[in-house]
Amino acid sequence: VQLQASGGGLVQAGGSLRLSCLVSGGRFSNYAMGWFRQAPGKEREFVAAINWNGVSTYLSDFVRGRFTISRDNAKNTVYLQMNSLKPEDTAVYYCAADSRTTGWLGESSEYDYWGQGTQVTVSS
Repeated sequence: VQLQASGGGLVQAGGSLRLSCLVSGGRFSNYAMGWFRQAPGKEREFVAAINWNGVSTYLSDFVRGRFTISRDNAKNTVYLQMNSLKPEDTAVYYCAADSRTTGWLGESSEYDYWGQGTQVTVSS
């Protein structure tokens, strides 16, 4: 299973970006999907997750109300819509796939596959 993240870039504070993660080599609907991020000198942290059919979504406190996660199983793609971006959102954003059917989706060690990451830089 391969994950290809895209959509990162440089944006001013208050702006928006939409990240995409295309999954290939497996049955996309078998996986819950998550987004994590890692800023320089910091540990990787959970951002958002979505269950296999998109009915359930989970957002970390620091992005709730600003970010939205969604998926299109016909396109094998998960999205992270990021609005009202802040400089502290600057990080490398990673998508990941989790084959479990139950359990908390915020733990990075539970994910089976990872994308390469896409850089998001928010200027003040």
